[in-house]
Amino acid sequence: MRLKRFLLRYYPPGIILEYEKGGYLRTKSIDLLDLTPETNPDDLVSEIRQAEPLITESRSEQVKELVLRLQEKQGQQDHHRFCFCKELKAHILPLTNVAFDKSGSRFLTGSYDRTCRVWDTASGTELCTLEGHRNVVYAVAFNNPYGDKIATGSFDKTCRLWCAETGKCFHTYWGHTAEIVCLAFNPQSTLVATGSMDTTAKLWDVESGQEVATLTGHTAEVLSLCFNTVGNQLVTGSFDHTVAIWDVASKSRVHTLIGHVGEISNVQFNWDCSLIVSGSMDKTCKICFSPQGSRVLTASTDKTARLWDIHSGACLQVLEGHTDEIFSCVFNYEGDTIITGSKDNTCRVWY
Repeated sequence: MRLKRFLLRYYPPGIILEYEKGGYLRTKSIDLLDLTPETNPDDLVSEIRQAEPLITESRSEQVKELVLRLQEKQGQQDHHRFCFCKELKAHILPLTNVAFDKSGSRFLTGSYDRTCRVWDTASGTELCTLEGHRNVVYAVAFNNPYGDKIATGSFDKTCRLWCAETGKCFHTYWGHTAEIVCLAFNPQSTLVATGSMDTTAKLWDVESGQEVATLTGHTAEVLSLCFNTVGNQLVTGSFDHTVAIWDVASKSRVHTLIGHVGEISNVQFNWDCSLIVSGSMDKTCKICFSPQGSRVLTASTDKTARLWDIHSGACLQVLEGHTDEIFSCVFNYEGDTIITGSKDNTCRVWY
């Protein structure tokens, strides 16, 4: 085995190792969930070296620098107020979803115009247009933390896998019998999960393009799904008013969360997977945790996005400016940039 490079994961804190074995590139993660700004970095690097043979003495200083970067991010105060930066006339029809890559340097927009577009965050320049779907592109995602692949889910009942650099389509996943409305990569970028109006979620092999499993049990449309940060669990939210937690290895449902009186439109794990946030069809179109896990961002039919304190429930800030419903919102991985996508055909960047 030969170590190729490190990938830094801010939230939850960790270091991903990319290494070569038997001629193939593989990855493994070192989870640092107990890391705090007070952790002694030298002691931690020593523990990591003892547990991980890929990290040799010559790599110790590099690992320490990564640990210090993680601690610096943790030490930053979570009091940032967002200001409007730019508006992009992204599509000729309403936007459906937005997604960042890990670095925050690129983001995706999906639209009713049947395309997904890749954008440069800093300049607002369009980098690429992904075309091929025969209906609305409703769900989009990068395979973070790698960022070299993009998945799109469409009302044409298919999911497509694309090269993020060239826009080439690698695979088209067929199998759902109704519209695909949500999708996600697992953290290892080996699986794509899709949720559909056909009441099922499916798991697909990224490399081969083959279906791995169909997750059945919901009695209505699956509107949202999310992997935990380890990748061993998947959470799904449905119009049947329930949230289901699935074991990825066994493809079985392990918990059902009951409590909503309306259809569930969004579910998401927080950064350390200790909480699941769920939102129902009460004018809230999209929800997402801040990477630090202390705030929740909501997008609404009232043309605003709102930032909430997760502990007090207080509204911290209202982002205004869109002229129609906001369908999607997302934080970058550092938590200092927000993208909102709207029915008014635009997306807005907030710093």
